[in-house]
Amino acid sequence: MKIRFFLGLFVGMLLGLGTTSMAQNDVYLFSSFRDNGQDGLHLAYSYDGYNWTALKKDSSFLRPTVSKDKLMRDPCILKGPDGYFHMVWTVSWNDLGIGYARSKDLVHWSEQQFIPVMSHEPTALNCWAPEINYDAKTKEYLIYWATTIPDRFASTEGGKGDGKYNHRMYSTTTKDFKTFTPTRLFYDPGFNVIDVSIFQVSKKKYAMIMKDETKNPVKKNLKLALSKHLNSGFSPASEPISKLDWIEGPTVTKIGEDWVVYFDQYTRHKMGALKSKDLKNWVDISEEVHFPKGTRHGTVFKASKADVEFLLKQ
Repeated sequence: MKIRFFLGLFVGMLLGLGTTSMAQNDVYLFSSFRDNGQDGLHLAYSYDGYNWTALKKDSSFLRPTVSKDKLMRDPCILKGPDGYFHMVWTVSWNDLGIGYARSKDLVHWSEQQFIPVMSHEPTALNCWAPEINYDAKTKEYLIYWATTIPDRFASTEGGKGDGKYNHRMYSTTTKDFKTFTPTRLFYDPGFNVIDVSIFQVSKKKYAMIMKDETKNPVKKNLKLALSKHLNSGFSPASEPISKLDWIEGPTVTKIGEDWVVYFDQYTRHKMGALKSKDLKNWVDISEEVHFPKGTRHGTVFKASKADVEFLLKQ
């Protein structure tokens, strides 16, 4: 009996070690910017999703070259089925397009491309915080961003936002980043909205985290919507998922059984985070996450150990 007991204990320890090893195979990367985004793309890595370390001594991996302002704010990176890391970003505070580039290793990048997604709307004021998802059903990429078009949404005009801004979400799709479908209104929750991030919850369920940009009265918080489809049909926005306001730039990943939402506490000059198992009950874990000083919002995504080992050599 003793032999069986100790044998079982030994096997259990081995299985436990195996489980730990499997968990350690997940390496998280975080794309971000510094200051106004003038020096370009910054990357950090983490093995647990809580403690983040800057790569390349926190210097830029890619300096912006497109648009008159040459900024690289809100960098969103997605690894596509083609093996490329695809990145979109905000190129300017007041331009009618977004930036795009791709890379196999996050070090060597293609020529930067300016995509004039709102050039057909001459009165539009901006294109902010674009994000990108891949739709396996249609085999195309969905790109979405926030834009203000004056006098387009009268119910939230007139001082409810920051000055002249009154955003809604717009989108386009592409299979090759050369041709794009006509831009369309993607999501109108009935309030000033920016910083949308979409993630797949299950085969038939998608979730959207967004920032309610309403300033008067102050909202500046994060809300959630659900859909059965990636590119349409999202529900009305939920109540705020956090008690915090003046936060922005949400990005989401799965750590164990928890959905973790990172966000930028931009008036407090630090990052924060929430976690939930069911997307209904949220716990603030801001004091448990640690990012490099000066980190501004971007995107969390997973990479292989080989990818990270290559980045550590830079």
